[in-house]
Amino acid sequence: MRVLGIDPGSRHLGWGLLVRQGTRIEHIAHGVIDIDTTGTFAGRLVEIDDELGKVIAAHAPDAAAVESLFFAKDAQSAAKLGHARGVVLLRLARAGVPISEYAPALVKRTIVGRGAAEKAQVAQVMTAVLRLAAPPRPDAADALAIAMTHLSAAGFAAALAASGAPVRSRARPRRARPG
Repeated sequence: MRVLGIDPGSRHLGWGLLVRQGTRIEHIAHGVIDIDTTGTFAGRLVEIDDELGKVIAAHAPDAAAVESLFFAKDAQSAAKLGHARGVVLLRLARAGVPISEYAPALVKRTIVGRGAAEKAQVAQVMTAVLRLAAPPRPDAADALAIAMTHLSAAGFAAALAASGAPVRSRARPRRARPG
């Protein structure tokens, strides 16, 4: 399974491609799309769409993992990030790539062991685990971590399904409301 991890941003969009070969996870490629910030915001969104389209065409991922929204103190920054994420999700959907979303804290817990890990820690772990020659830029490291989280979750789900173990839902049944 080839997974494209994406760390959306309206200035810097990180991407990383990993592949599972048996039980091994291997690094294929990673990078950062640096968006030209001198133009209009709408123009930046077009650039995200165009450049991400090139990455998808070049690497033909089987699945995509995208960082989900988080609550930011600055509403304007959060709105811009939401727009960038929307473009990413639309581009992936139009390319027919199945999408999964992961919260930043879950990705950090999966990779580093704690949800409040610093970006430098994520980059350090990704460099070591994937045996990279040099640490990737923070946005690319986050994208690789998102892809790794997806492959870990998919591997666990496949192992669980193969074991024949019953799957318990975390959802709680609703109680009937009195008359």
